Amino acid sequence: MELGAGGWWLLCAAAALAACARGDPASKSRSCSEVRQIYGAKGFSLSDVPQAEISGEHLRICSQGYTCCTSEMEENLANRSRAELEAALLDSGRALQATLAAQLRGFDSHFQHLLNDSERALQDTFPSAFGELYTQSARAFRDLYAELRLYYRGADLQLEDTLAEFWARLLERLFRQPHPQRQLPDDYLDCLGKQAEALRPFGDAPRELRLRATRAFVAARTFVQGLGVAGDVLRKVAQVPLGPECSRAVMKLVYCAHCLGVPSARPCPDYCRNVFKGCLANQADLDAEWRNLLDSMVLITDKFWGPSGAESVIGNVHVWLAEALNALQDNRDTLTTKVIQSCGNPQVNPQGPGPEEKRHRGKLVLQEKPPTGTLERLVSEAKAQLRDAQDFWISLPGTLCSEKMAMSAASDDRCWNGMAKGRYLPEVMGDGLANQINNPEVEVDITKPDMTIRQQIMQLKIMTNRLRSAYNGEDSDFQDASDDGSGSGSGDGCPEDICGRRSNRKSSSSRTPLTHALPGLSEREGQKTSGAAHCPQACTALLLLSLVLSAARPRWR
Repeated sequence: MELGAGGWWLLCAAAALAACARGDPASKSRSCSEVRQIYGAKGFSLSDVPQAEISGEHLRICSQGYTCCTSEMEENLANRSRAELEAALLDSGRALQATLAAQLRGFDSHFQHLLNDSERALQDTFPSAFGELYTQSARAFRDLYAELRLYYRGADLQLEDTLAEFWARLLERLFRQPHPQRQLPDDYLDCLGKQAEALRPFGDAPRELRLRATRAFVAARTFVQGLGVAGDVLRKVAQVPLGPECSRAVMKLVYCAHCLGVPSARPCPDYCRNVFKGCLANQADLDAEWRNLLDSMVLITDKFWGPSGAESVIGNVHVWLAEALNALQDNRDTLTTKVIQSCGNPQVNPQGPGPEEKRHRGKLVLQEKPPTGTLERLVSEAKAQLRDAQDFWISLPGTLCSEKMAMSAASDDRCWNGMAKGRYLPEVMGDGLANQINNPEVEVDITKPDMTIRQQIMQLKIMTNRLRSAYNGEDSDFQDASDDGSGSGSGDGCPEDICGRRSNRKSSSSRTPLTHALPGLSEREGQKTSGAAHCPQACTALLLLSLVLSAARPRWR
C-alpha cells in the first residue's frame, strides 16, 4: 500500500505523539540542561555530561533509548541512590530508636531510684532501732542491696539464693551476738539450721519478700531488657546492606527518569511500593516477632502494680527487712533456748570475747512509701509508643515512598513507572520474603533469607519468651543458665558442696556472659562478688548457708 505525502505526514505526526506520550525522545535530540543542573547540584562534575541526548546503548540499568546519562553518570547515580536509601533507612529507624532509648533511661532511672531510696531509708533508721544487731551485720545488708542491683541490671544471679544467703548470715549473727565466745562446729550449725526451720526466727518476712521481690524484680528488669533488645534489633537491621538487585531497582526508581530526560516525573505509588517491598522483604519478616515482643512488653506492665508490683516492692525492701528484724528480736530467747535444749550447750572459747550486754529495744514500724505517679506516667507513655511502633516493619515501604521518595500523589499517565511516564499496571506484592517470588521490580531469591535478620528474629523470640516467663513470675534467665552450669572445685580450701555452687554463680571463670545486661553494667562489674562470698573469711556462715541452700532451701518460706 502506498501513502501520499499527506499520509506520510499523518503517520509521522502520530508516531511523534506516541513517542511524546511514552516519554521517548523525538527524532531531534532534546536538551539535557535540566539534568545537568540536577547532576551538578549533587556535587558531580559536569565535564562529561552531554549537552543534548545521546544514544543509550551503553546503559546497564536504565532503558537504552536516547539518554542524558553517560556510563559514568549512571554508575554515579546508582551509587548515590543506594547511599540515599541507606540513609533513609537509618533515618526511619532513628526516631524509634531514640524513643526506645528514652523509655529505657526513664524506667531504669526510676527503678534504681526506688532501690536507692529503700537503702537510704534502711541506713537512716536501722542503726538506732536495732543497734549492734544491725551494725555488726551492716555489710550483709549492703551486700544484699548490691546484689539486688546486679540482678536487676542483668547479672546471672538467682534471687532466691541471694535472699536465702542473706537470712542465713543474719541467723548466724543472731545466735553469735549474745555469746560471741561460743564455738560452733559444723554439726552444731546443722542442728541450728534444723531448729530454725521449725521456729522461723524471722517470721513471715523472708517468705513474703521472696515471693514479692522475685516477681517485682524479674518484671522490672525483663521489661527494661526488652526495651534494650528492641533498640538493638533496630540498630542492627539498619546496618544490613542492600543487595545488588535492590540497588538496580532503586536506581531505576529514583534516577532513570533523569537519564531519560524527564527528571520532574515522580514515581508511581504502586511502583515505589513494589520496589521497597522487594528490597525490604527480609525486614518485613521481622513483623510477627516484633509484634509479639511489643505486645508482651505492654502486657508485663500490669505486673508493676499491686502488692507484688515493682512500685510497691523495689522501693520498700527495707520494710520487710525491718519486719524480719523485729521478729528476730522477739524470737531470740526462744530460739536460743530451743537450740540449746536440742543441740546442747556449745563449748566456750576461753580466748573469745565475753558475752554482750542484753539490751531491750523497741520495734521499728515503717510505712510503705506511696507511689509518686512517676511510674504510672512512664507506663502510659510507653504503652502508647509501643503500640504505635507495632507495624513499623511492614509500614516501612510505604513510609519511605511517601516521606523520602517524593512519590506521585496518584498513579496516572504523568508518574514514572520505571520505563517512561505512564500508568503502573502490576499489582502490589504482599509483605515478607515469600511474597516476593513474582515481584516485577526486584528479583528476590526467596530461598536465601538474610542471616543477620534471621538472628534478630531469634533474639526477638528469646526476649518474648523471657517476658512471658516474667509475666508468670519466673526467671527464665536463671533457668537457661542453670541448664548449662557444671560445678568445679573452688580451689580455696572451702568445701565443694558449699563454695562450688557459689563459685559457679559468682566467679569470673564460670559466669554466664551478660548478654542481656542493662546499659552501664560491664562484664567486669557483673562478675563482682560481695565481701561475704569469700569462704576463708566467713566459713561458718557458709556452712550454715549450705543448710539453707540444700535440701532445706525452702526453710525461710
